[in-house]
Amino acid sequence: MNKLRNLSVAILVFFLVVSAYKHRDDWLGSVGLVLPGLPARTVTLRTVQPQVQLLKGSTGPVSYAQAVRLAAPAVVNIYTRQTVHLTSPFAQDPFFQRFFGQMPGVTQQRQGLGSGVIVTQDGYILTNNHVIAGADQIVVALADGRETQAQVIGADPDTDIAVLKVHLEHLPVAHLRLDPPLQVGDVVLAIGNPFGFSQSVTQGIVSALGRQGLGINVYEDFIQTDAAINPGNSGGALVDALGDLVGINSAIYSRSGGNMGIGFAIPVGLAKDIMAQIIAHGRVVRGWLGIALASPSAENGNFPSQESQPVLIAEVLPGGPADQAGLHPGDEIVAINQQHFSSERRVLQQIAGLKPGTRTDFQVRRAGQVVQLPVVIGERPPETAEQGMP
Repeated sequence: MNKLRNLSVAILVFFLVVSAYKHRDDWLGSVGLVLPGLPARTVTLRTVQPQVQLLKGSTGPVSYAQAVRLAAPAVVNIYTRQTVHLTSPFAQDPFFQRFFGQMPGVTQQRQGLGSGVIVTQDGYILTNNHVIAGADQIVVALADGRETQAQVIGADPDTDIAVLKVHLEHLPVAHLRLDPPLQVGDVVLAIGNPFGFSQSVTQGIVSALGRQGLGINVYEDFIQTDAAINPGNSGGALVDALGDLVGINSAIYSRSGGNMGIGFAIPVGLAKDIMAQIIAHGRVVRGWLGIALASPSAENGNFPSQESQPVLIAEVLPGGPADQAGLHPGDEIVAINQQHFSSERRVLQQIAGLKPGTRTDFQVRRAGQVVQLPVVIGERPPETAEQGMP
């Protein structure tokens, strides 16, 4: 009997020892929380892969699908139709009229395509002026399949911006990135309707900022990008890696007519300002002097820096604000309201940004002397737009 009792006790002790060994982490861990002298429970950490994978050594996402989902619905396709009346080059020749009478003309329908971006809930759309210029009919097609005719609110050929409006409900709207400013090297996506392939997305980086002197527009301040931009992309969206609108695609540099890795977009801040003026006034109101400018003077002068050089006044329009203020051809603009410049385009932009009717101080160099003249800014007439005369 004693042997049996001892055997039972031994078996019980054995199972207690085994159980204690198997659950030692739980028991010791609990005790370790109470008794500092005992070791706490050991925890093994393991890395969990995030849902959005990041490039090694980078904070940028591998996929831009989320940005496209946010931005693409607000990008529309624009289809235009224009009726063109063609006449024979001999129609006005008296000899041919004598024998053949009045020669009838030929009517031809021209179609065009481009892109646009919905920027307000009530249906205002930003696009390029060259997309809709001269069109008799403009049809806007949304990403959700809806189509409607668009109304032209106004256009500004000097910056190649046009504003359309559609009357539809529940419109997707682009989010405008006005701050922080873009930097060279930022990832950008171009979304548009190249060659009629709607909702096409291409990716690149910001190649340069503030591109000017290209001869594309009168007022230029382009974002340069290597994101593929082709015919039909004009007026479409340039967005950042988060899907925020940073520019309106406008032009390409190409020898073949297709993408060569150099595209240009109008900054969204400039496009927004132009749109606000068009909606408010039906046009863009700019300051005007009635002068023609030339390249910076080659003569040396005492100026704050090498980047601050006088800009030559090559021509003064008789009766214009500059003429009335006493500015002469041959004068060199040193500063406007104490602000110095390094190129005629910078001067042009500064003058255009001045409010008509305001009195502005001009410092000009004349016969080796710097003189100060007060000038009352005028409003730029529409007929001077093609001449580029500020």
